[in-house]
Amino acid sequence: MSITIYIPCDSAAIALGANKVADAVVIEAEKRNIEIKLVRNGSRGLFWLEPMIEIATDKGRTAYGPVQTKDVASLFDADFVNGGSHPLALGLTEDIPYLKKQQRLTFARVGITDPVSLDDYLSHDGYSGLKNALGISQAEIVKQVTDSGLRGRGGAAFPTGIKWNTVLNTASDQKYIICNADEGDSGTYSDRMIMEGDPFVLIEGMTIAGIAVGATLGYIYLRCEYPHAQQALNTAIGKAYASGYLGDDILSSGKKFDLEVRLGAGAYICGEETSLMESLEGKRGLVRFKPPLPAISGLFGKPTVVNNVISLASVPIILDKGGEYYKNFGMGRSRGTLPIQLAGNLKYPGLIELAFGITLRELLYDYGGGSATGKPIKAVQVGGPLGAYLPESQFDTPLDYEAFAAIWAVLGHGGVVAFDDTVDMAEMARYSMEFCKIESCGKCTPCRIGSTRGMEVIEDIIEGRELNKNIPLLRDLCNTLLNGSLCALGGMTPYPVLSALNHFPQDFGITDQANAA
Repeated sequence: MSITIYIPCDSAAIALGANKVADAVVIEAEKRNIEIKLVRNGSRGLFWLEPMIEIATDKGRTAYGPVQTKDVASLFDADFVNGGSHPLALGLTEDIPYLKKQQRLTFARVGITDPVSLDDYLSHDGYSGLKNALGISQAEIVKQVTDSGLRGRGGAAFPTGIKWNTVLNTASDQKYIICNADEGDSGTYSDRMIMEGDPFVLIEGMTIAGIAVGATLGYIYLRCEYPHAQQALNTAIGKAYASGYLGDDILSSGKKFDLEVRLGAGAYICGEETSLMESLEGKRGLVRFKPPLPAISGLFGKPTVVNNVISLASVPIILDKGGEYYKNFGMGRSRGTLPIQLAGNLKYPGLIELAFGITLRELLYDYGGGSATGKPIKAVQVGGPLGAYLPESQFDTPLDYEAFAAIWAVLGHGGVVAFDDTVDMAEMARYSMEFCKIESCGKCTPCRIGSTRGMEVIEDIIEGRELNKNIPLLRDLCNTLLNGSLCALGGMTPYPVLSALNHFPQDFGITDQANAA
């Protein structure tokens, strides 16, 4: 009887040596005449422990990590294939506190199953949501999603049900579903982890969306920097077609939905939905004027649902368990769970899925373990490169869309990047303007010109030149960007710049309140 060993195929784990460890385990097992079954699962998201090996035992899966090739022989010597004791032993995987305290709904299978095994997916409640969706009306599917309180997990937090309802009720000979998988925000990787670790859940979510609104064709717009995700998605899509979960007659229902992956070319602006659609149409990625909204006139001028990976991957459990089940997680108008990605200067970086309501302080210290350097955490940027920098005085803010809006911050895609007290916030503000300058599509003047001038003004401030003149000028430029930009790239660049200026004036050489204002 073979022993099942799990080693992640997640690209972060691979970068840390998972493929070499897997090869070493196979070689060592053959050398010792031990029969094993090697499963390349997704990562559990405990990145400081990767590569993490798991062994299927009678008591459950036992974990060891972080494992390097030099550790493999000693693991076999310690009889790790039967759960033996070793310095790298972590106990039962499900009992690791970092994992045990989570509420995994969207990520329920990630790290547990073989990502591209349809049988594995089906044996862990996969496609239950689609089967339920095929048994009810389109309006009822949309109602379930609306009742769940699901909002866009890409950053805008727009209610998903309202978007779907608009597309459903817009007459057209063709409709589309687009998954925005152009995950470009700093410190974010939940989309990648889903696509590499459980691609079928995204495929199922998009199929349900297509059936709900009457769309027959879907595109996953994937950033070209994700080759492992591309391979996993295409493999899973092929298996879904072969087994009747995609195509002209889904599960003999008479419903049709086709799906393909399209690669972006590395432009951050193509994470904006209208720029993304221009790119999909084969044009330069320029932002479109709105209205018309994509839900009415989107891809090729047809009604289009554009949702982020996590939004669509959350749909199957809603259709499986019901909208009310999902709505029971969270707080206020922020319902369900959010995959939170801890990055930056933290001892324990990784992915955590929890219901809305946990505070930043709990995330940074109870999960992140404080800074990796042992120094005080000075600032946290939440929501990617366009998110505000939050000082320690705001660490008790709960993760909730409205709570963050109240302190002029955004949750965005759930990325949390920590900085210790050695960070220069004036330099971080300059970087934000530089990022906007580099990534601007150039269509609107505030973003194209304002970011360039803004970077120059911050450089003057850093050099201590005419603070009485340049501080008000920077604020004025930010006001123009905020109110005059065509999309969120220019419109949100003031968030990191002004938050750095407001919360850390000393880093800008400001010593009196008059200059700070």
